[in-house]
Amino acid sequence: MERHKITLKISFIKGMIYFCKMQQKIVLIGGPGTGKTTIINELIKRGFCCMPEVSRAVTLKAKKEGIDQLFLTEPLLFSKMLLEGREAQYNNADILKEEVVFFDRGIPDVHAYLNYFNTAYPSYFIEKSAAYKYTKIFHFSPWKEIHTTDNERYESFEESVKIDTFLIEAYSLLGYTLIKVPFGTAEERTNFIINSLSSE
Repeated sequence: MERHKITLKISFIKGMIYFCKMQQKIVLIGGPGTGKTTIINELIKRGFCCMPEVSRAVTLKAKKEGIDQLFLTEPLLFSKMLLEGREAQYNNADILKEEVVFFDRGIPDVHAYLNYFNTAYPSYFIEKSAAYKYTKIFHFSPWKEIHTTDNERYESFEESVKIDTFLIEAYSLLGYTLIKVPFGTAEERTNFIINSLSSE
């Protein structure tokens, strides 16, 4: 009986390892206002599992507590909250029975933004970025024609361009090859991403 239990346990572990290897974790990155969230919404409409951007939720929570721009007033605290949120998203994806999971930004975005703001941070920011691996990274270049600002997105187009360089650097240093998403309609950009996944 005990031997049977051990055999079942080993089979379960092997199955979990196989499942984790098979799941594709796809990240959309780019400066603010480049169209990532629009594509995430389009992917959701098409039935894909998507993890939303965490920073908006963190910003809104801070505003309810009377802090207008938490990232500007306490960038490290804001970034720790983002890191925790994105780490939780990654772990939640692991337990989902989905072959593909899309993320609106990934864990390395956190230290990329801190680098942009020249803010010192603990080494575990980099360590977590290296530990949590994604399958593919789709990069959205700055696009002036669609760039807008709102209550949660306050960066100008020029700032978005600068942030983009830090994002490219952060992911490249971690060994990722970025796939550039061409300009176009939401449908065209979404089709490009899906076709890029299915072509392999």
